[in-house]
Amino acid sequence: MVRVWREGPSIETAMLLLAEACERIAATTKKLEKIAIVADYLKSRRAEEAAVSAVFLSGRPFPMWDDSPLQVGGGLLWQSVQDLSGKNQAALTAGYRKHGDLGAVAAAVLPPKKPGTDPLNAIEVQKLFRGIAKARGASAKGALLRELLARATPLEAKYLIKIMTGDLRIGLKESLVEEAIARAYGSTLPEVQRANMLLGDVGETLKLAAQGHLAEARMRLFHPLGFMLASPVESPEEGLSYFSNAAVEDKYDGIRAQAHCSGREVKIFSRTRDEITESFPELRDALSGLAEEAILDGEIVAWSYPPQDPPEQGRALPFSALQQRLGRKKVSEELMRQVPVAYLAFDVLYAGGELAIDRPWRERGEILNRLLSAPRAQGVESRGPAQGQLLFEPDQLPAAAHVIRALVFRASAPEQLEELFVAARARGNEGLMIKDLDSAYTPGRRGKSWLKMKRELATLDVVVTAVEYGHGKRIGVLSDYTFAVRDGDRLVNIGKAYSGLTDSEIAEMTNWFLEHTVTDHGLLLEVEPKIVVEVAFNNMMRSDRHNSGYALRFPRIVRLRPDKLPEGADTIERVREIYERQHAGKTSPLL
Repeated sequence: MVRVWREGPSIETAMLLLAEACERIAATTKKLEKIAIVADYLKSRRAEEAAVSAVFLSGRPFPMWDDSPLQVGGGLLWQSVQDLSGKNQAALTAGYRKHGDLGAVAAAVLPPKKPGTDPLNAIEVQKLFRGIAKARGASAKGALLRELLARATPLEAKYLIKIMTGDLRIGLKESLVEEAIARAYGSTLPEVQRANMLLGDVGETLKLAAQGHLAEARMRLFHPLGFMLASPVESPEEGLSYFSNAAVEDKYDGIRAQAHCSGREVKIFSRTRDEITESFPELRDALSGLAEEAILDGEIVAWSYPPQDPPEQGRALPFSALQQRLGRKKVSEELMRQVPVAYLAFDVLYAGGELAIDRPWRERGEILNRLLSAPRAQGVESRGPAQGQLLFEPDQLPAAAHVIRALVFRASAPEQLEELFVAARARGNEGLMIKDLDSAYTPGRRGKSWLKMKRELATLDVVVTAVEYGHGKRIGVLSDYTFAVRDGDRLVNIGKAYSGLTDSEIAEMTNWFLEHTVTDHGLLLEVEPKIVVEVAFNNMMRSDRHNSGYALRFPRIVRLRPDKLPEGADTIERVREIYERQHAGKTSPLL
């Protein structure tokens, strides 16, 4: 297929044109209009420039496969905007309260670009981003950052900051950029989606689409694919309403992780597609040496290994234990002994040079069994399940140390699901994953082929002690609530929640909190402790984040409690009771 490039405006105006396109995208709520704007912009640019622009429009400075971190925090961006604008802290804080976004604040406070300043284009901006990523130390990064923003118009600076923070906020997801590429270059959306999934680079995908060569895209190991997502169900009956014969696994309270394995080289990625290999060196070693190249899906959990029995006969530890391992670039032998971990493998996306995602779940299970049972390359020991075994029976399954095949059961009746749920909770896990035996693996999508069933551990009546301004759709309202329980005559914070209330309730409470502010810290307000809310949560952990010594996992606001005074809120004794019952393995919800 021959492609004819339409000559567009000069490349020197490219960054400004991209920023103007972003403004138009943000101004409409209609999906088709957004796609049309992106498609028209891409068609007006040369392939190299359009490719970089597609990455920017996806909300990232670099392609998905490129894990080069900018390491430019909000504080450094804030200081750079303050230095270039000459505004004081109070003025910037007021701007943030109004706009709820530092990029928008920059557009409002930065001076016009000086005449004669070299213009910016998308290709050059990405090169400058790479320079910032390579710079070491806040001083060096700050100098490059100020140099970049000084060359930008206020509108360009707005979107440069949004791209750097990965928070574009124009109602544009990468999936819409894929649709725009299909529209711009006459491809089908499935062709674009598959190529982008394989390459992990929407810019390279665009180049192939422009040449009519999308079918040439090949799998690129060591870039994270999207994770298949599950939809929640409330009951065993609902859990079997979408398909009658289900594979059932425990839902572990850890972190989802995708392992890319090629001989001795292993990289592990989190659900946010960040590489986390260095935090779990024992998993890297345990996963190395698979007989075939593979991409596995699983959960990393803190794991209690029994002294004499095989590792799979241990059990998951609370998430609070795993937290000690998260975010560490270096992990000592002592910490690995104190907080041992396991990789609970439950799916395979790629093996032996072939994608497995289009195969049904039952076939992928056989492939995973084969991978974990085959002798390891270079002498790495493995004690996986027997080759070809379908893991529908509740047998304890052998595994190599640190890599464990997740238990799989089979259920066809609600009573079986309920029994499995109670057993999963007794093992210290969150609940169940319910999977259609015939389902394909659909990266990045949430459907009804995978379901998750879990129940709230308990609810607490708590007192709001501080509130924060929201962002995005919640600009200008106080929507993030810090809350506390009673400890004698004082209140001790135990968590923070920002979901559960309606827009009208948030607006009403914003007015109340503004009138009852004790201390104004700019974006955070300490307020009179008079508002009681009921919060639900799935787990509780020990934590020094709050002065109660505890933290709630996945808290959400159930309702306002105007019928209760602060003196009627729950106590620290109630918190300790819930925590102790949780860790004693009692599985019935505490209401």
